[in-house]
Amino acid sequence: MRKPRLWVPESFYHVVCRGNRRDALFKDKGDFKDFLHMLREVNKRAPFELAAYCLMTNHFHLQLRSQEQPVSKVMSLLNKRYADYYNTKNGITGHVFEKRYFDKIIYSNEDMLEISRYIHLNPVKAGMVHTAESYRWSSYRYYLYTKKSALLNSDVILENFSGSGAEKRVQYRMYLNEDIEKGQHLS
Repeated sequence: MRKPRLWVPESFYHVVCRGNRRDALFKDKGDFKDFLHMLREVNKRAPFELAAYCLMTNHFHLQLRSQEQPVSKVMSLLNKRYADYYNTKNGITGHVFEKRYFDKIIYSNEDMLEISRYIHLNPVKAGMVHTAESYRWSSYRYYLYTKKSALLNSDVILENFSGSGAEKRVQYRMYLNEDIEKGQHLS
């Protein structure tokens, strides 16, 4: 029997979910768009706060906090909905996800920053793009520009920097670039 997952309502979690056998979860642009739509729909039913996300080809990362319902409820709704969509679209049956999602509680502001950086640099680390900004399926672009997302609360991360909104966005970009310059994203 599975142990129940720890849920601390005031805490953010780093959540990762992989495709079964590490197969692609997102095969085309429509899959990415539909997943983000489903994420918004699940948020209406089981509200959560999203600080960062990145949808890779065979997995996704979420940095989220669910204060009304356990994170496990959010993930159950999201993964069930996406699995139904994926199987129907591809004319298959069976498991879409490798196993239960990975989650880790985030205890400090430093960890919040580091995990958001890890999430946003994931496509760079994987060699999919040269810059985090050029990857379309992550929340990083919302950190750089004033454009807002109904799904994302970038202020949770940006509040760790000082100055105006524009100054905070520049500092966050520098924070990510600092990691790239050190070559840490390649480890």
